[in-house]
Formats: sequence, C-alpha cells, structure tokens
Amino acid sequence: MAVKKIVIIGPGHPLRGGLATFNQRLCKQFIDEGHTCSIYSFSLQYPSFLFPGTTQYSTEPAPADLEIYSVINSVHPINWLQVGNELKRIKPDIIVVRYWLPFMGPALGTILRRARKNRHTRIIAITDNIIPHEKRPGDVAFTRYFLNSCDAFITMSEKVMTDLRQFEKNKPAQQVLHPLYDNFGEPVTKEEARKKLGLPAGEKIILFFGFIRKYKGLDILYEAMALLKQPAQTSTPKLLVAGEFYEDEKPFQDQIKRLGIGDSLILRTDFIPDSEVKYYLCAADMVIQPYRSATQSGVTPLAYHFEKPMVVTNVGSLPTLVPHEKVGLVCEPEPASLAAAINRYFELGEQHFIPHLRVEKEKYSWHNLVNTILAMS
Repeated sequence: MAVKKIVIIGPGHPLRGGLATFNQRLCKQFIDEGHTCSIYSFSLQYPSFLFPGTTQYSTEPAPADLEIYSVINSVHPINWLQVGNELKRIKPDIIVVRYWLPFMGPALGTILRRARKNRHTRIIAITDNIIPHEKRPGDVAFTRYFLNSCDAFITMSEKVMTDLRQFEKNKPAQQVLHPLYDNFGEPVTKEEARKKLGLPAGEKIILFFGFIRKYKGLDILYEAMALLKQPAQTSTPKLLVAGEFYEDEKPFQDQIKRLGIGDSLILRTDFIPDSEVKYYLCAADMVIQPYRSATQSGVTPLAYHFEKPMVVTNVGSLPTLVPHEKVGLVCEPEPASLAAAINRYFELGEQHFIPHLRVEKEKYSWHNLVNTILAMS
C-alpha cells in the first residue's frame, strides 16, 4: 500500500486522559506501518469553568518520536479558520478526527470544512459518542454540523453505530473493536503491584478505574458493597476506587458514611498517571464497571491487556465485549445484581477466566484499526 500522509485531530500530550493516550498509540501504529502521521491537538481544549477535573495537563514526559502540535482553540472561531487553512495547505491524504462531545462540533466541523476545500483530503471520524451521556442544549445541532463535514465514520460499539445512523444514513461507516491499551508497559505480579501501591497483600480487591461520573454508577456499586457486608462474610472484598472525581464528591462521601462501608473501600481519587496504571490493574483480582449507560469503554481493553476478568452491567456494548462467565460476568445495573456477580466471580475464581481472556484479546488489534481507516480512504 502506498505511503499515506495522515493527520490525527484530537487531544495529545501535554493533555492527559484516555483520548490522548489512544491518539498517541494510533499515531505510533501508523508510523510503525510506514506512513507519516502527526497529531493536531488543542492549545485550549475546554475553558476551565467547563472542565470538571483538577487539571487538563499531564505531568508525564512527552511521547518520544511523535509530532504533536497544540494549536486548536475550541472556543475561538478565527483559530478554527486558521487551523483549517493550514490543513488545507499541507494536504494530508487522510484526516482522522476524534468526536466525543457535541461541544467540539463547531470547532472541528469548521476546521474540517476548510481543510477539505483542497479536494484531496479524506476525512474519517472515529466517533466515540454521538449522543452524549449528559445532554445539553445544542447537542443535536453541533453533532449534525460536525457529521456533515466528514466523509466516513468508525465506531467502536454497536450502540454508537445505531446512534450514528439516526443522523447519517448513507455515508460509509465501519465498526471496529477498541484496540488494547498496550502502551502502559508489561504486567507485573499481583504481589509486586500491591507492594508498589501500599495495598494489603492478602485481601480480595476489586477495582473501579477511571474518571468518576454519574453514568458510571459508582453510587450503585457502593450500595452493592453494603449488601456484601450484610451476611457477615469472613472475606468481604475491598473496593479500590482509582480515578478522579468529575462529579461533586460530597454525595459519595455522605453515602459512604450512611452505608457504613468505609472499611471496605480504598480510595485513590486523584488522577492516575500513565506510569502507575499497570500497578492498579495488576493489583486487582478483577475490574468492575457498574455503568448506568455505556457506549464502549476504554477500561475494557485495558483489562484485556492486563488479563483481568471483569464484572460489567448489561448496558451498551459491554455485554458484547465481555462474554458472560468466560471473560467476566454480566449483571444488571442495580445493587443486588452487582453483589451477586461479585460473589459469583470469587466462587469461580480468577483462573476460570484467564484462558478465555487470552483467546478473546487477540481480536483487539491496532493493525486492524489502521487497516480499516486506510481501506475507507
């Protein structure tokens, strides 16, 4: 296949989080396969009053050998025209643009409209969400404006594909499994990981990982933890919560006191830097996703990479990604069902799931994503 000149539009270092990690890994894959690739990221991603976390920026070193240009201002229309004109001038063969939030629709849609005036560049959107988890005025108009600026689409779940087809019925679209996050290093032993994080060696530990938002159902999981304590089990598991609050933390603190589950929790509610991710995954017996709603989840491919079984709720694409009683367990997003699934996991034991995880994870390939993008160009 001919060498392609590719630009990825989306977050990149020094911005932090799963989107930046994904974009950087995808950029590396294009380069490894012989193409040229760079990332056009944001000089201003969110105004500070719209950002729910403590900081948008990483303290980790920049990834080696990647060109990342922090040039897009999400709220400055003149900037959108300038960036679009630059992309029009440099004439990439493909622009791969990430779409995860309607707020980004006006900026990205304008940039892409300017860029495609070169009548050369093919624009392929990786649509993480079409209908957002938290709805706001303008969502539909902003999303439609963005989608109209693209030539083709990739989704990573059936749910997002269905949502996409409500807006765009005719343009090409392909569904691809979210590739494994294999850029956090090789697994370490459970003992080494727990020692590194100062976690108890002999406890059963279940992991809730990632930003804390209402749709992710941490409050439902807290109710389940209270149920697990009721029968006075001799080995009630500990819940390790690892991730930053993107919601008001106080209701969760009040809930912990009301339920009396403080001794069942290990709270690490700061942002988890990339260099520590592997330790949290490797320290856990399993990963739990008690989501109220979901499209795809970046936590799932992370668990696959570190070969950690999962308990997930029966929402969005999660049941498809986690075959029941093979890779993990599927339950309903309510406390009794979650508690029963946690008990069932420990009845079956970790080794029941590992052979299935190793087979299933082979489907989650960065090469497959790259091939799909190139075939759509």
